[in-house]
Amino acid sequence: MLIKTADDKTKDIEALRLLAARPDASADARKKIEQEIRNIQSGSKGEAEAAYEIEFYYGASKNWMVLHDLRLECDGRVAQIDHLLINRFLEIFVCESKRFAEGIAVNEQGEFAAFYGGKAYGVPSPVAQNKRHMAVLESVFQSGQVPPPKRLGISLSPTLNGLVLVSRNARIGRPTAKIDGIDSIIKSDQLKERIDKAIDSNNNPLLAVRLIGQDTLEDFARRLAAAHKPVSFDWHARFGIAATMPEIAEAIPRVESEPSKPLNPPSWSNTKTTVAD
Repeated sequence: MLIKTADDKTKDIEALRLLAARPDASADARKKIEQEIRNIQSGSKGEAEAAYEIEFYYGASKNWMVLHDLRLECDGRVAQIDHLLINRFLEIFVCESKRFAEGIAVNEQGEFAAFYGGKAYGVPSPVAQNKRHMAVLESVFQSGQVPPPKRLGISLSPTLNGLVLVSRNARIGRPTAKIDGIDSIIKSDQLKERIDKAIDSNNNPLLAVRLIGQDTLEDFARRLAAAHKPVSFDWHARFGIAATMPEIAEAIPRVESEPSKPLNPPSWSNTKTTVAD
């Protein structure tokens, strides 16, 4: 069941375009703003691709709850979770979606690189990023901000699983060395297969004890959605542009003119007056 959709980024893009059109925006600021717009558009496209795959299989199921673009704050830390899937066993799949249209590669030291125009450039580890998100999510549960459901009066502990979803057309270069978390990077169209495999491999007989009802699952997911803290960006401050337009001085300097002289009164003596009959 779809509980939360992604927040609309249209207003941010429009605000950035207006900012780039400002006459007081420097060439460097415009370049950075245009890159920011491209980043937002690319990220939104990657999230939309992953959201399609998720909703195709789980969007209509009452045994699964789906939340997109969930931002949580807890103990001074923030998690911006792209996709969250929760089932009735309280198995939660925390998914970080990355477009990486031309692919991603990981070297023997676990360093990540993406490609643009055939050239590689370093990027932060999405695996480490997703682990931080899961740490914040765990704090949200443990602090009581969003208490997990109870069964027989005992609070249940959700099981968190991290996945990094890249574009289905992207290539993934993996090192021969064993890197922790590297197997969590998959293409978005492999998501259902990976989740099915993870569930099938869990043969814990105590798992049935954790089974909660559909209504309880939905309530839990809606409480998580209610904890969403949308962010508002101060784009002016980020790009060093004044919040209000500065006054523009007149191009033509002012010239003080001499006071005008009064006109001479007309000479009525030379004026002919015609009187109507």
